[in-house]
Amino acid sequence: MFDGKQAQVVDDLEIRDPGPGEVLVAIAAAGLCHSDLSVLDGTIPFPPPVVLGHEGAGVVEAVGSGVTHVVPGDHVSLSTLANCGACADCDRGRPTMCRKAIGMPGQPFSRGGKPLFQFASNSAFAERTIVKAVQAVKIPQDIPLTSAALIGCGVLTGVGAVLNRARVDRGESVVVIGTGGIGLNVLQGARIAGATTIVAVDANPAKEAVARQFGATHFIDASAVPDSSAAVREILPTGADHAFECVGNVKLIRQAIDLLDRHGQAILLGVPGFKEEASFMVSSMYLDKTIMGCRYGSSRPQRDIAMYAELYGRGKLLLDELVTQVYPIEDFAKAADDAHQGRVARGVLTF
Repeated sequence: MFDGKQAQVVDDLEIRDPGPGEVLVAIAAAGLCHSDLSVLDGTIPFPPPVVLGHEGAGVVEAVGSGVTHVVPGDHVSLSTLANCGACADCDRGRPTMCRKAIGMPGQPFSRGGKPLFQFASNSAFAERTIVKAVQAVKIPQDIPLTSAALIGCGVLTGVGAVLNRARVDRGESVVVIGTGGIGLNVLQGARIAGATTIVAVDANPAKEAVARQFGATHFIDASAVPDSSAAVREILPTGADHAFECVGNVKLIRQAIDLLDRHGQAILLGVPGFKEEASFMVSSMYLDKTIMGCRYGSSRPQRDIAMYAELYGRGKLLLDELVTQVYPIEDFAKAADDAHQGRVARGVLTF
């Protein structure tokens, strides 16, 4: 739990029973995402005390009334999208735009009689959590839960941004700036979509091997060249069809925009500070270029998680390879430091 000053591992949390339309899940594994770290450093404002974690998988322990698509014993991957299912956006198949899914954290946990908030409608850094039925997606039991945990954020966001938001097509070119957990999933999304030139840009040369494993056809070490944009232009002289910014740096957002070819799209996935501003040359946009925000890969989790699980089973989607290191929850501080220092693509906590 995070009390607003420090994160600590505690063993005396209590959780209520699932209500109507809710599922109680025993968490087996949870990925440590930079969004969790962003709560700790204040980049993402969130009311404390809060149980963090939002990228998890586990086993259904109990269901509330009205829940029929999962039963106790089912393995599930959890999404953070607690959409209502009934508003105009949900009805249009745009659950990530559901206004009832954002900004209203519940308090299913308590400690010493005092309530704790739930992060991202999920709180996967707990032995048990409660989610809305729509957030629990049944997956085959042969998928390791340490791998399945990563579907619910990194894969949905990265692969979804490619397939759902940008709609990358066969033969197109893609630039991915930043090859952390999200960037790697953008790379494999571009590979799955059939992009033929996929350029990864990162300041850490140690990431080249894994970037190529996930789909990069080219890798640019931004720390070893005077101008990484010029290096990209050597590969794509007229620019890229799609450029994904996966770091959350306003200078890199500008770089993504400047690297676009005519009719190109810049897709923003990294999260800068909430009050930061980015600039671009307005005149350059009149060549049918687009700057796109993207929330949660524009995903439809019940459909997408099942599809990604099937692609994993066919060997098309990499999950096991995303897991750099597994930590017991008691080693949260080490896992957080490794993630902050960029030592891991994804660290996974187990319970």
